[in-house]
Amino acid sequence: MPQLIATVVTLILLLVSTLVVHFARREAAEIRRSTSAETQEMREEARELRSEAQRREERVAQREKDLAASQSATQKFQRTLDERASVIARDERRLADQRAGLERREQEALAAVAGLTAKEARERLIADQVKAAKDAALVEVRRVERATREDAQRRAREVLVQAMQRQTGEAASETATTWIDLPSEEMKGRIIGREGRNIRAFEALTGVNVMVEEGVNAVQLSSFDVERREIAEVTLRDLVEDGRIQPQRVEAAYARAVADVDQRHLDAGLDAIESAGVRGIPQEVAATLGRLRLRTSYGQNVLSHLVESARIAGDIALELGADAELARRGAFLHDIGKAFTHEREGTHAAIGAAYAKEHGESEHVVNAIAAHHDEVPQETLEAVIVQVADAVSASRPGARREDADGYVERMESLEHLVAEHEGVVKVVAMAAGREVRVVVEPDVVDDAGTRDLARTIAEHISKDFSFAGEIKVTVIRELRADAVAG
Repeated sequence: MPQLIATVVTLILLLVSTLVVHFARREAAEIRRSTSAETQEMREEARELRSEAQRREERVAQREKDLAASQSATQKFQRTLDERASVIARDERRLADQRAGLERREQEALAAVAGLTAKEARERLIADQVKAAKDAALVEVRRVERATREDAQRRAREVLVQAMQRQTGEAASETATTWIDLPSEEMKGRIIGREGRNIRAFEALTGVNVMVEEGVNAVQLSSFDVERREIAEVTLRDLVEDGRIQPQRVEAAYARAVADVDQRHLDAGLDAIESAGVRGIPQEVAATLGRLRLRTSYGQNVLSHLVESARIAGDIALELGADAELARRGAFLHDIGKAFTHEREGTHAAIGAAYAKEHGESEHVVNAIAAHHDEVPQETLEAVIVQVADAVSASRPGARREDADGYVERMESLEHLVAEHEGVVKVVAMAAGREVRVVVEPDVVDDAGTRDLARTIAEHISKDFSFAGEIKVTVIRELRADAVAG
């Protein structure tokens, strides 16, 4: 039995060995076949690479041949150019010699004709040529100057037109009246009051005429003094909103309107600063600017003029490549001195420049303010732009009216004339100067003295004030006594 098992095992091992040898031979045959195929492919690729290399060598050789031919042609062309340049140089030398000979013979001929030596003739010829050259240069300079001037004027017109087109400022100027709409016809009766006591108290307190017309649901406030008219407007709007109108409430509303003047100035100044696009204005300066909302120059509102000038100056500066912020700031502040013309000595330009310097403005802004009426020289391009913007804003159609300022000056001079009399504490010119109301100090002028003062003032006006028609003088003496019950 063990022998049989050994025999079987031997047979199995022999069979396995035979199978292994068979599979190994078949795998070797497969490897030989694949290796042969790869070898054939590599040979084909090698043949293609050799063919491509040969073609590239042929192209390189052809390019070298073409480059050699091109270099040969270039060298031939260069030799031709050199030969031509040599011929031209020889001809130029020959022509120069001929020209020198001709000039020499010409000078000798001129000298013989004019009785001059060759040197003198040469100097005269040179002088004539220099003079001709100077004349030609002068003509050319004048032509260039004229063309430059025309171009500069055209460019200046373009810049101004573009700056003006960007602005849409109103052409309406300040008037001497203000309309206030009323909620109903009944409000007119309340404003007038019983036997007119409310309207009399309002006019006496504010110094403004109140005109009530039939068929119009509004009342009109009339006064040449825009500050009085503005306070009267605020007072009346307050009364209309409250609805209860009587002399005591008129006085209370008037007191509130007067107390809020500074806040209204500040609000107007801040609004103008925002509209003009200027930054970093101190609050005190903003309040001063706000005071200009009630000032006019030939009928043009000064604060609106400053805002418009700032916008125009900024646009012009941008077109010219100047400092737009500086130009806009200088234009916005250039008339700030008009807020102090009744308080300080000097022109509004000088006053404004000093005020700006006091509040930390730069020297360029101060110069732009001081120089906008040519009182001092302009030191920067922006100062010139400020002056131009001021002129453009003031000269546009409808911006200003000569008669408006003349009217205001006439009314102010009338009030100043009457205020000179002793005992007078308040003077109000009303009804376009046809009436003057004078409030006197009761401790200085008694009841009998009011008639004498009215007559004296009327005679003074007739003598020293030029006017057409009649002026009614009303002297008011009012004694009030206050006491507090505790």
